[in-house]
Amino acid sequence: MSRVGKMPVTIPAGVQIEAGDGTLTVKSAKTSLTVVIPRAVKIDVNGNEAVINADSIKANGMAAGTARAILYNAVIGVSQGYERKLNLVGVGYRAAAQGRKVNLSLGFSHPVEYPIPEGVTVETPTQTEILVKGADKKMVGQVAADIRAYRPPEPYKGKGVRYSTEKVVLKEAKKK
Repeated sequence: MSRVGKMPVTIPAGVQIEAGDGTLTVKSAKTSLTVVIPRAVKIDVNGNEAVINADSIKANGMAAGTARAILYNAVIGVSQGYERKLNLVGVGYRAAAQGRKVNLSLGFSHPVEYPIPEGVTVETPTQTEILVKGADKKMVGQVAADIRAYRPPEPYKGKGVRYSTEKVVLKEAKKK
């Protein structure tokens, strides 16, 4: 079994785990999340810890590490939530969240409307900042990546949509 798969997952107070056939439901007072785990893996909940059990077959050991990571991300998601912050850099680049969509003005001849999927919320504290929040780490990352993909940072002036932690290395302009 993998080293990651052997580590127990600590369950915070107020979080409940229900194991089904190949699925796992993690619930808290605020939200619930259903994730798919490999069938070769069994999850034992003892008090405030969850332990992953797998057979001694190598493939099941690898699946145990994956299942542990999925379970850990779900527990953190329902208890604290995940957040990605995007910054818009460029003259006239703006974002505004309206209902279940985000209106982006990114220097194109037309405004871009991004529909927000269920389970994710998007806030715009300022016109050049976008906050993507949700319980599912995968969905939050995918929504942030989709918004960034409309106008990724270009390497000469650095204009575009970037993650707040992203460092854009600028290239030197062509010399005469």
